[in-house]
Amino acid sequence: MTGAAPRLVDIAESAGVSVATASRALSGREGVSAAVAERVKQIAESLGYIANVHARSLAGGTTSSVGLVIHEVADPYFSEIASGVMRVAGRQGLSVQMCHSGRDPQIELRQLRTLIANRVGVIVVAGSGYLDQEAERSIHRELTRFTQAGGRVVAIGRHQHATDAVLPANTDGGHAVTRHLLELGHRRIAVIAGSLGLTTVADRLTGVHRALSAAGLGEQDVPVVEAPFTREGGKAATLELLERYPDRTAVLALNDDMAIGALSVLRSRSLRVPDDMSVTGFDDVPVAADLSPSLTTVRLPMQQMGEKALELALRPPAKRPRRVVMPATLVERGSSGPPRSS
Repeated sequence: MTGAAPRLVDIAESAGVSVATASRALSGREGVSAAVAERVKQIAESLGYIANVHARSLAGGTTSSVGLVIHEVADPYFSEIASGVMRVAGRQGLSVQMCHSGRDPQIELRQLRTLIANRVGVIVVAGSGYLDQEAERSIHRELTRFTQAGGRVVAIGRHQHATDAVLPANTDGGHAVTRHLLELGHRRIAVIAGSLGLTTVADRLTGVHRALSAAGLGEQDVPVVEAPFTREGGKAATLELLERYPDRTAVLALNDDMAIGALSVLRSRSLRVPDDMSVTGFDDVPVAADLSPSLTTVRLPMQQMGEKALELALRPPAKRPRRVVMPATLVERGSSGPPRSS
């Protein structure tokens, strides 16, 4: 087959069935055995036909569903984004189908295909991209097929794809929170971070390293402990940090979930925050201000990011991808202070 979009006849030929049988299999009508129907659907998916089979409903505006793909359903960062998406969807009379990928690109790819098969008209992909280029290419191909069929896509927090995007100022935020710790007098800082294969982690670390460089410190002076981008990951990373780097005076967590995990471990070790150890986060989830001590962090307008993403998706497509950068603001609270005296 050439590079042209696959047709129903191509699916039928590949499956060794008639066009009528292929059509019944893809539409779920009776008269086709389960085995044949499954084979036809697999071939259609592998050839990228799923997006095309819904082109008429997408282009005609008959769908009333939005697909939302998030990384972690338990992470307040994503629940805030989802709240913003749902607020706009509610005003527009749209329903939202939400999927959780667990930061696994293969699961994300399957979810995208499921959403397309369910005939959503809009897909909002929220969360970090992946440094794995092959994984990103597979996701990009699926999203491209969907948009070519009339669907609309907006990404939140990833900049690799040629789609409209809402981009938090992650690098600026990483720079601001690191500079804050440096200005307090900290030089023995450690970073706890999610997977280094995530572009969000890479962007935030870029800001951290820029601030360190401006203060005359090298990357080697500030260890990075990698763990899952979750509260439990924050606990595990902090335990490792205390064992391997006992001289540190500040923990810079690259999201609030990890920072909350760090606070829990420090409390269990009877280490006072910020007297014995300063802790900072990133995102400013709603609970951050209510912790004891309250969390110094970088505020991202998460609900507004969700709102802006769906608003972009509901506009007519532009000739070039639109980029909306959302500001990152340092919020100083009780969890950071000058380092303990030697």
